[in-house]
Amino acid sequence: MSRTWPLFVLLVGLLLWLAASYGVRYGLMEDARWVGLCSAPGDIWQCQARSLLGLGIHFQVMAWGALGLALVCQVLPGRGGWWLAVLALALGVPALVLYTASIAVFALVLAGLRLVR
Repeated sequence: MSRTWPLFVLLVGLLLWLAASYGVRYGLMEDARWVGLCSAPGDIWQCQARSLLGLGIHFQVMAWGALGLALVCQVLPGRGGWWLAVLALALGVPALVLYTASIAVFALVLAGLRLVR
């Protein structure tokens, strides 16, 4: 197996994760029909997921988690740091899409730098 194959798989996976993040943003968070459905009392699991995701966005959980992982992966040697950088990218991409771009940008840059080091 060549050295570029895992990098290619990672890039395709991140692009699919980016598309899924945009699907969640425009299909669940910004769609007007969910506002009407979720305003009525009831136990719709999509409304509960939307509510929890909204709280996570408000408190910037994904962005700070990605930044913390990206900072830790800078000091971990070898494969452990590389996998932690992949995890930081996995948290940073949805944070970038879901309204916390100011912090997520730094996390993505740090994790990307660790991957190419």
